[in-house]
Amino acid sequence: MDIHASPAPLPELDAYLSGFTLRFRRFEGEQALDRYLTGLLTDLANKNCDTMAQAVGGTSEQCLQELLTRMQWEEEDLNRQRVERLCKEATCDDGVLILDDTGFAKQGTCSVGVSRQYSGTLGKVGNCQVAVDCCYSDAQSTFPVAVRLYLPEAWTSDRDRLERAGVPEDIGFMTKPEIALVLLDQARAMDVPHRCVVSDADYGKSPAFLDGLEDRKEAYVAGVPCDFPVVVCQGPTPVKVRADRLLFQQPRRLWRTIRWRMGKKGWLRKKFLALRCFRLSEDGRLVEGFLLGERAARGQAEERKYYWSNLAAHTRLETLAGYAHRRHAIEQFHEEAKGELGWDQYQGRLWIGFHRHAVLVMLAYSFLVWQELAQRKSKRVRGRPRQAFSPSTGSKA
Repeated sequence: MDIHASPAPLPELDAYLSGFTLRFRRFEGEQALDRYLTGLLTDLANKNCDTMAQAVGGTSEQCLQELLTRMQWEEEDLNRQRVERLCKEATCDDGVLILDDTGFAKQGTCSVGVSRQYSGTLGKVGNCQVAVDCCYSDAQSTFPVAVRLYLPEAWTSDRDRLERAGVPEDIGFMTKPEIALVLLDQARAMDVPHRCVVSDADYGKSPAFLDGLEDRKEAYVAGVPCDFPVVVCQGPTPVKVRADRLLFQQPRRLWRTIRWRMGKKGWLRKKFLALRCFRLSEDGRLVEGFLLGERAARGQAEERKYYWSNLAAHTRLETLAGYAHRRHAIEQFHEEAKGELGWDQYQGRLWIGFHRHAVLVMLAYSFLVWQELAQRKSKRVRGRPRQAFSPSTGSKA
């Protein structure tokens, strides 16, 4: 294989890393970190330790593997420094935290967390790993905050299997919504500024998840399934009804067309309607909020979606619709972190290796965010402000 990167550090990457306090017990650690990040940033079809060692000078496959599994360094501390720096340099008003998960197709049964399970990435049940992640997004930039691997019950009930994969003893079974709340707590501990939390229906359908957001005093807009139960007051007796039936009993004249973002083919738009009603908490209490419905606008194929929000009663419909569609940013991050930075190409089997690889992918992504923001500041252009950063080599819109 031809060498794509020299043994010398990339000047821009070296400047970026100089802003972090890197604590390695071996001298080779910092060099291995630089070489691994350089490998993730190269134009390789496959980015694992073997292919990166061949394409990047000044390292070896063994050295890169040891960075992920054996060298002593604090990946959580490095990730904290990364997020705190981005919060100072790359955030603006109206930021949101997005909670979601993504799948990694895998063969065999030994990779940590691998199982036959449903993955939205695959769109079906398949042999894969699933990671829950938290992402920050505003009009200026998007960057990942934290990631944690989901372990199915078949894993957490098998102690021998956990030990072979190096899973810490305090890691037990947690649902994806429970993991999402843990990641949210990490983001809050790092003081990531945000006005709202956004999630899809896989999380919004859980009363415990919505309760957890409200216990934390978080404003949120969460997708919910069509059969999400809500309670309305019809006369003296509260009545429980499905979300879809309640919304689509309303006159069509009440639905308003709202556009929220410029896409590749023009403004993205749908019809929306918000109703003030109640949901049931996990312990049976009535919790007031908005039920938001979405349907096709004129000339579009019919597609219906539903959301629940605890935003204040005076919140405008445009605000609710805008927050509901901020989730696209994390989907874009998933696509680019895999396609551009090899997030889904970790070949090891260990818990620590999976999470260290994820931290380094997030660091490489954040380096590109840093580069983009520096270029924007040095060159002002006329016209509509640019959308949130994306390292994709696709559309320049």
